[in-house]
Amino acid sequence: MVIITVLIFFVLFCYLFRNKNGIPTNWPLLGMLPALLKNAYRIHEFLIELMERSNLTFHFKGPWFSNMNLLLTIDPTNIHHVLSKRFENYVKGPKLYEILEPLGDGILTTDSTLWLYHRNVAHSFFNHPKFHQSLVDVTWKKVKNGLIPVLEHVSKHNIVIDLQDLFLRFSYDTMCTIMMDHDPTSLSVDSPDFPLLKAVADMAHGAFIRHAVPTWIWKLQRWLNVGEEKKFRQGWKILDNFIYKCIDRKREAKAKGASIPSKTNNKDQDFEVSYDLLTFFMDNEDKNTNDKFLRDTITNFFLAGGETTSTALSWFFYLISNHPKVSHKIKQELNSIMIQNDDNYEMIFRNFKEISSKLVYLHAALCETLRLYPSIVFNPKTPVEPQILPSGHRVNSNTEIIFNTYAMGRMKSIWGDDCNEFKPERWILEGRMIKHEPSYKFSVFSAGPRSCIGKQMAFTQMKIVAAIIIQNYHIEAVEKYHVPTMSMVLHMKHGFKVRIFRS
Repeated sequence: MVIITVLIFFVLFCYLFRNKNGIPTNWPLLGMLPALLKNAYRIHEFLIELMERSNLTFHFKGPWFSNMNLLLTIDPTNIHHVLSKRFENYVKGPKLYEILEPLGDGILTTDSTLWLYHRNVAHSFFNHPKFHQSLVDVTWKKVKNGLIPVLEHVSKHNIVIDLQDLFLRFSYDTMCTIMMDHDPTSLSVDSPDFPLLKAVADMAHGAFIRHAVPTWIWKLQRWLNVGEEKKFRQGWKILDNFIYKCIDRKREAKAKGASIPSKTNNKDQDFEVSYDLLTFFMDNEDKNTNDKFLRDTITNFFLAGGETTSTALSWFFYLISNHPKVSHKIKQELNSIMIQNDDNYEMIFRNFKEISSKLVYLHAALCETLRLYPSIVFNPKTPVEPQILPSGHRVNSNTEIIFNTYAMGRMKSIWGDDCNEFKPERWILEGRMIKHEPSYKFSVFSAGPRSCIGKQMAFTQMKIVAAIIIQNYHIEAVEKYHVPTMSMVLHMKHGFKVRIFRS
């Protein structure tokens, strides 16, 4: 009790005698922990202010016993150096592997040979001739049989709905189908209980806490199985049960020699059977392809796709609900395409690869959404060998370099004085072409060899969903302002409650 009282007194002392210029003071023993504790409830705003005041790069030092030696940077030259120019010297590292342990040996946490293997397999899958049309078919089918019935129901009965939850269910259903050929049908009018949603949210928050506090604190909680670590472990168990059941289901079907027809029965439109990642691996099994390997691989792609796409859609509709002029311009663009295709949604989405290139303003609005509200906020790296970054900062194997994409999108020195404005026009060149921004400036999909392999898949799904909703419905937010959670994934803290009206 005495120790706790002394610590509280010391934190209060640090608060009263803090550095007046806004840069955290490096106190004896406690390092810069007092500043972190003081701003924990507003961590995103705190990091924006810190980056502005420190010329885009800041060396954060935790308590002497914590092993928190962090270099926070959003300097584009540093990002280019780490992610592209000297890629081989910067790895995910053992610390991140431990923090994100439920991801196992998947593409998001591994390095070197194993990462390269995952990358090559992913390239084969995502570039397969069957994949893109299967992606469009699966997405459109879920829109037609899942999303639209829910939207019709809530608009007809004037029901307030959490759009963030709706998009999460949509994304998980489609990603389950794409990755494992299994639709959990969580998206329906009666909104069935789907424990995986809360399980993944608890894990994402737990991973953020693991990164934000000294290692010994969360390891002690893990050993005692209390607090956030208890929720983390419970969520992990639910995730594992779900993934392993999908693997068992697929193995049983293959063992019985079950043949799946090339078309599904649908009175309105025939759809190709999903070209799923699990079948792709099982059809090309080698000595490494055991259930644990399949679980790790599928989990990484499943979570990455489900969480990021749904989060981006939530923030997109939040922004256009506050900017009706943007919504109107997107609708005008969609109207021109509908006229060209005789108002036939089936025709549009069966040829979406060709149609997508015409959705210039919609694409720009999605890019602008991701600039302001990137789905994944932090991208950590660890140097293998000592280096001097372009900013002049020295790093070594004990330094964790962290890129903060949320703060980066709001820097005047990077995006101009209007950086806080939602302005899709910044992405459009004369002649209605999308302006290319280098990945080290717009790094929400990372950059270099580890850039997001599912980028085009995400844009395809977001465009299909956005087009259907904007063309047919009007979204009215119950509350005008929303804030992001403190998590690895930038969810809205209290969901996104809306009313939906037929347009």
